[in-house]
Amino acid sequence: MAFFVPEKISKKADKVIAKFYKTADFSKEVLVISENFNAETVADFSKENFFKITSEGKHIGYGYIGNAPSKTATFDYLILFDTNFIITKSKVLIYREEYGGEIGSKRWLKQFTGASLEKQFTYNQDIIPISGATISVQSMTRSMNSLLEGIAFLKKNRQL
Repeated sequence: MAFFVPEKISKKADKVIAKFYKTADFSKEVLVISENFNAETVADFSKENFFKITSEGKHIGYGYIGNAPSKTATFDYLILFDTNFIITKSKVLIYREEYGGEIGSKRWLKQFTGASLEKQFTYNQDIIPISGATISVQSMTRSMNSLLEGIAFLKKNRQL
């Protein structure tokens, strides 16, 4: 694998995971997806960015670190799932634009919490638009749909 999650982003994700699960004692096990299956999914699982989270020997969830385009740059985000792949937390880790950073607000990101793999979000219906962040909101919506669809595909094909 040529690309890994940058250390700065991984450390930010670790802080969110530790706070969410209320433990500093956890580990991340990268889920290696076969290139054949990765090529079939709309989400990108080739960057060692999809992982199983364990604490004290117990499986407590999954995580995914993604990158999505904004108007002129990109932003990095973390999605946490429970053991049944229900979204439990979403967090924008790094936003690189002057405008549109409102997508990082807890209130806006709560729209994704509780979604299962069958969910498909629709901009301006399920997902509230944010003035000045239209491109980032649409990008995050597409990224979430791709991620859920990709994990559903992997589960269906017994890769998870």
